[in-house]
Parts: sequence; structure tokens; C-alpha cells
Amino acid sequence: MHLRSFRPADLQTLYEIDQACFPPGVSYSREEIARFIAKQGSRTWVAEAEDEIVGFLTADRHPTMLLGHVITVDVVEGWRRRGVGSALMDAAEEWARQEGFVAISLETGENNLAAQAFYEARGYSRYEKLERYYANGEAAWIMVKWLKEGHSAQPRAAPRSRKRTDKR
Repeated sequence: MHLRSFRPADLQTLYEIDQACFPPGVSYSREEIARFIAKQGSRTWVAEAEDEIVGFLTADRHPTMLLGHVITVDVVEGWRRRGVGSALMDAAEEWARQEGFVAISLETGENNLAAQAFYEARGYSRYEKLERYYANGEAAWIMVKWLKEGHSAQPRAAPRSRKRTDKR
């Protein structure tokens, strides 16, 4: 498995992966994914194995603060728990460090204990609970990882996307 940058020809496959990873009301439309990828300052990493896309991660930056934000991390079901999510998160966190960000954040479903455990093992902590965050009514946690030593205070505001980052 290796990571590479997003290519325009990947969009349909990334959309299909997102649809398979998340239920309606949580998954993104093709247009939303395209908009996140095209947003100035965003980055998308694509994981490939055996000549197939097996996962992807899109991240961006908070417009006024030194915060990175993981918009989504999606891994094809047969490739979960094989290091794909970890490799994608490593890439996003390294990018955030290189950009000089103080922290990186994401949202994950309140009931997705496996994802929460994955992020906590990576050094993320729960920051704020968002009631009825998803279109299906589910609550989410904003989780934050501090990237710079000496920063332990909570940010004045954490970036919020409309949906989630639950599948790794």
C-alpha cells in the first residue's frame, strides 16, 4: 500500500467509497467531496494497493487559526485494520506539523466507539460534543490532537464541518 496525491480521475471512486463507508445523512454527495478537495489550502491523500484505491483522507485548515481539520477519512471495508487509516492519518498530521499548525481536529460519531478509540490511541482527546450534528440526528464529538509542545489550552474555537470522520 502506498499514498499519493488526489488526481481528478479519482473523484468518482472516492465518492463511491464514501457512499459505502457511511449511511445516507452522513455520507457526502459527489459535489461536496469535489468542493472539499478543491478548497484552497486543502489536501487529499489517496491510498492505493494492488492497483486499486483502498482509502482516502481530505483535510483543510481553519481560515483564521493555526488548526488543521480532517474532513473525512474513508477506508474500503476489506482494507480496514490493515494500517491504511493510520497511514492516512500520519500523512495528515505530518502535513499539519509542516504547516505550523498548533493542533488538528476532526469529528466522529458519538456512538462510534471504535473510531474514538482509534483517535484516542493517536493522541486525540474529546473537545466538545455536538448534538444532532449529522443529518440523521446523531451527535458527534470534536476531537483534537495538539501538535506543538507547550500547547495544552483548548482552542477558542474548533473547526466544524457539516459531517464526520468515522471510517478509518
